[in-house]
Amino acid sequence: MRNRHIAALVAILAIMPAIRPAARVPAAQLEPRDYLSEEEADKIRDAGTPAERITLYVSFAEDRLKKFDYELNRPTPERRRTEVLNGLLNGYAGCVDDGADQIELAHEKQMDIRVALKLMHAKYNEFLVQLQKYEKDGKDLETYRDTLEDSIEGTKDALSDVEEAQKEMLPAPVRRKP
Repeated sequence: MRNRHIAALVAILAIMPAIRPAARVPAAQLEPRDYLSEEEADKIRDAGTPAERITLYVSFAEDRLKKFDYELNRPTPERRRTEVLNGLLNGYAGCVDDGADQIELAHEKQMDIRVALKLMHAKYNEFLVQLQKYEKDGKDLETYRDTLEDSIEGTKDALSDVEEAQKEMLPAPVRRKP
């Protein structure tokens, strides 16, 4: 008799993971992006508008490029240098992509992000020039070439999105005095 109870308990426990409540939120939505620190993810969540989030993503991308440059030119390289360099470039590309995604969100909500678009355009052009310098004569280029090429493509795509959004943005209405 006892063996039957144990067998039934084991069977129930085996099927438990398959039983999920329908309203459960997927874990991917709860997890912050893996390239953002907890502090950065909190700042993004706390930002009230797409324009604020764009500004944050631009600053995070800039931070990763600065760290990449530091690591690349560091006199005593880190043991896991290749991992670090590729991780920083992947983080940069993630910030650029997520910043560009905010353009579409602002467009859907009909929010004014002209100032943020100007910032993105200026900074992303700077970033592109910097990345292209690494592509031409970067130290140890072979260790991060693929990730660099992806970052360059992502930056070009984001710039294209910014330029398209700038063309579509209507100017602010002019108020006339009665």
